[in-house]
Amino acid sequence: MQTAVTKRGQTVIPAAIRKRYHIDNDVHLVWLDDGETIRVVPVPNDPLQALRGRGRGERLTERLLAERQADRDRETRA
Repeated sequence: MQTAVTKRGQTVIPAAIRKRYHIDNDVHLVWLDDGETIRVVPVPNDPLQALRGRGRGERLTERLLAERQADRDRETRA
């Protein structure tokens, strides 16, 4: 998709993208510039609520406890 930039630096987000990423009124966008590319990322109104359930099935508690045990083992050897 392609859009134009106005003299004032404004552009239009195509409707298909707005619908796909739920970009409505009051949604803020973050512009990330890495020197080669520009990414536009929508920021949800409640970022914590948006992340809820994302780690489900990842066994994060077990991984955290294993990392803590590995840290303790390294400290006792040093």
